[in-house]
Amino acid sequence: MRILKYIFLLLLLSLVSLTVFVATQKGDFIVERSKVIKTQRVPLFNFVNDYRNWEDFGSWVVEDPTMKVVYPANTSGLNSSFSWQGNDGGGNMKTTAITDTQTISQKMDFDGTTADVSWVFKDTLGGTKVTWKSKGTMSFAFKIYSALNGGADKVIGTMYEKSLANLDKILVYETNTFDIKVDGVVKKLETFYINQSFTSEIAKIAKNVRVVVPQLIAFCEANGIETNGKPFVIYHTYDTTSGLAKISICIPIKKEIFTSSGSDILTGKLEPFEAVKTTLKGDYSHTKQAVEKSTAYINNQKISPDLTWSHLEIYTVGKSEIANPSKWVTEIYYPIKPKAVPVEKQAVYTPKTETTTPTHTPPPVKQEESEF
Repeated sequence: MRILKYIFLLLLLSLVSLTVFVATQKGDFIVERSKVIKTQRVPLFNFVNDYRNWEDFGSWVVEDPTMKVVYPANTSGLNSSFSWQGNDGGGNMKTTAITDTQTISQKMDFDGTTADVSWVFKDTLGGTKVTWKSKGTMSFAFKIYSALNGGADKVIGTMYEKSLANLDKILVYETNTFDIKVDGVVKKLETFYINQSFTSEIAKIAKNVRVVVPQLIAFCEANGIETNGKPFVIYHTYDTTSGLAKISICIPIKKEIFTSSGSDILTGKLEPFEAVKTTLKGDYSHTKQAVEKSTAYINNQKISPDLTWSHLEIYTVGKSEIANPSKWVTEIYYPIKPKAVPVEKQAVYTPKTETTTPTHTPPPVKQEESEF
């Protein structure tokens, strides 16, 4: 019994000693990691600049499947933000300053541990050098955790190293691995849908789809509307000169409905049409090449496009089904004019005339007019 008391006192003294030791340690830290990623600076900057992409490379998110991430309306650029809650705690981050495609400054709070975070993107031989740096103050709990795990530089630095490795994998392999196939002429059936329509920069359409589609799905769930397939985008116009497109982001539904006047969610009906179908397997950044390949096929085959609208994109397999961009599937349909079916010249049959004895035909019987 006395031995147990000694063991208990020893443990208590150890705990007190550890607490005193941690409390007297400096809570400030500076952590910095760099990596050369074999991709161009602009797409790399744009990817990091959008917090919706952090789920794909942030190691603390990737390694915690139970983590819940919350996005506000603005997730990219100045004053954008996001927050998370996982097994190891919760935090939030906000962008406070940006130098165009070169630097990003952020404020981070992770359960009381606060930091000024910076990203620097520099062109270098073979790609872009990314430097990720944090300067901040640890909470008491994080002081203890870091003390037991090799210090703040090791704990935070390991997260940064893993995240940069994930970023490299996504942007080098996953983003650049793709395939485009022109499937030929197909027929698309009638489709009812709900949608939001607006004019967008072509470069931001994928981002807008990620924002609008969840809103449309939530609308369907809230109103008991049965969906009928994958999200799609109707391109009413597609102007590569101005970089703008008039689009409708859509969710297909089982049957036609009508929304109330003034609603920002509208309904529509896509009439049956013939189209040249192209399948893109890979990241959405290769959509431009798929469009160019479709256009070349139409011109080479001397097919007449239907110019009343531009084209249709269906997101058959996307981020909601699989995280790897190299495995995403997008179907692109370019409407065409149906080929005119030539009318075959009918042979005129002339009956043979025979000489016969004329017969007497009695006069017709006059019908009485009806009273009604």
